[in-house]
Amino acid sequence: MIIDVKNMDAAMMPNFKGGEKEMAAKMFFDGKNRVLHGTLQKGASIGYHAHETNSEILYVLSGKGRATIDGVEEMVEAGQVHYCPKGHSHGMVNDWEEPLVFFAVVPEQ
Repeated sequence: MIIDVKNMDAAMMPNFKGGEKEMAAKMFFDGKNRVLHGTLQKGASIGYHAHETNSEILYVLSGKGRATIDGVEEMVEAGQVHYCPKGHSHGMVNDWEEPLVFFAVVPEQ
């Protein structure tokens, strides 16, 4: 199956998971698993949340940001993967000038 992200419309998701501002997301959801291409502008964030039934693998395509996982902050930038295993909590903020663009997969387990 091909998921043609480049031809999908982005949905604006304000205060995603309790975060600040909004996230632009091109998202595929098959009823169980999510695949998404997201963008956080300067000052936007994904709120801190738990992954109780799934994990999240987030690959940064461009930009920089700060991820917090289980209360520990770490810097993330283009070419790096932020991983939140099932049973853990995380959030992300773009506090840089350029947009933080990422590709994420959230598989149910």
